[in-house]
Amino acid sequence: MKRWKQRPDGSNWGDFGEDDQIGRLNLITAEKIKTAAREIITGERFCLSLPLNLPGGNALNAGRHPPHLQATLRGDKPNSNYRLSADFPNFKDVISDDAVLLHTQYSSQWDGLSHVGQEFDANGDGVAEAVYYNGFSAAEHIGTEAHDGQMYAGALGIERMAETGVQGRGVMVDLASEYGREHVSVGYDDLMRVMDKTGAEIEEGDMLCLHTGFAQMLVEMAGKPDKDKLHSSCSALNGRDGKLLNWVTDSKLAVIIADNYAVESYPAEKGEGCCAALPLHEHCLFKLGIHLGELWYLTELNDWLKTAGRTRFFLTAPPLRLPGAVGSPANPVATV
Repeated sequence: MKRWKQRPDGSNWGDFGEDDQIGRLNLITAEKIKTAAREIITGERFCLSLPLNLPGGNALNAGRHPPHLQATLRGDKPNSNYRLSADFPNFKDVISDDAVLLHTQYSSQWDGLSHVGQEFDANGDGVAEAVYYNGFSAAEHIGTEAHDGQMYAGALGIERMAETGVQGRGVMVDLASEYGREHVSVGYDDLMRVMDKTGAEIEEGDMLCLHTGFAQMLVEMAGKPDKDKLHSSCSALNGRDGKLLNWVTDSKLAVIIADNYAVESYPAEKGEGCCAALPLHEHCLFKLGIHLGELWYLTELNDWLKTAGRTRFFLTAPPLRLPGAVGSPANPVATV
């Protein structure tokens, strides 16, 4: 039985198949990956993840906290520098083993397609219900409502993204070169101006990367972030700009990545679009199946590309293959 009778205006629900769970990652074909591999010239590599204990504290998002590492147990004893000679006199091995409580979207991360949905009348009965990309529902598929109180995405889980491998061509757009650390909401005209200046071009299946300097600021804060600066620094996309949203649709880019908190300005700019607190998230995750990468560390790569007169690179960026998660830490690698 089809999950929906009507789809949101401007969405691509069903275009990749009624059961599709990876959205515009479908555009990264084998041919696109072979083309992207031609961007590898020197073989140098850049880690694009922040240390996962940054930003530090919970000033950026009160509901997200740094990772907490602890020793596993060997019987009733912590498995930290555990001397096997205590159990087996002839063994001299010393063992440490740990576990982690990890908020999946605390630091450098991917938003899964089950991260943001909308109240929308997908079944055409005149009553809006909570649904996600391609009509997967909260009641049947995603979250505690569908899984007897357990947080789980039975559809659109981040493992679906991981299964694709997530490799392709990244394209850097250096917004920091235009705006520095000024708190600016970047619309379509602004983005096109920066792209023209830097020579960045987006083709079908590309992974757009936005360098704003925000993650570099977090590194400089060294785990002790200034709350005022966190919420009043660096550029982000203006999710209320209809021209920008139309460009995201028409460009056929595969994913959008930024080194800032939410890719888009949050809270969103005032203007048209009454029904979404995060209008770019609604457009990308809910309507088009475009995954969003946030809080990536792009400064070192951006500086290298600028010196080399390049904007393109080969990007490998799978999330954790963690079934049922709505987001995941990211440990991306750029190869130039």
